[in-house]
Amino acid sequence: MNLVERAKNILLTPKTEWPVIASETDSLSSLLKSYVVPLAAIPAAASLLNLLVLNSMVGTTFAITTAIIAYASAILSFVIVTYVVDFLADKFKSEKDLNKSAQLVAYASTASWVAGILTIVPVIGALASLVGGIYAIYLMYLGVGPMKKTPEDQKVVYLVIIFVVLIVATMLLGSVLGALLLGSALM
Repeated sequence: MNLVERAKNILLTPKTEWPVIASETDSLSSLLKSYVVPLAAIPAAASLLNLLVLNSMVGTTFAITTAIIAYASAILSFVIVTYVVDFLADKFKSEKDLNKSAQLVAYASTASWVAGILTIVPVIGALASLVGGIYAIYLMYLGVGPMKKTPEDQKVVYLVIIFVVLIVATMLLGSVLGALLLGSALM
């Protein structure tokens, strides 16, 4: 299935798409190359355009560095959260399978990445990112059963922990990369 069709299906018909995904054998590395890398570029590119076109107070180096940080954080967060989802699986009576964990994280993240296109528009972009994040949580809730065989009574706590890890990982990565890249860019 191609990227656009998969993104459309997971966003519009997730209840029927998750069982289809569960029957597939994509690996973490194949998902990274064919799905995560292209989709994670959407909010980074939109942020770059926003900073370059709409925010004339920001220099080009700062705008490019900020976009690189956003992009790298999204990709690294995908990998970290995939491993955390798999590591925690047995604690929530779920199936350990790194590739299924990668599928769950990648496809649930689609909503956030696609909503990131609206980052071009300052206020609407922030609201769209919030809505995309909330929808991503819902997508993960729908997908954790088919992908990880998580029992119904374990789903909410498992997802809360995954979500907290995702937020912490993204913030830490953004801070570390920001300190490294922006520090050197401003010197």
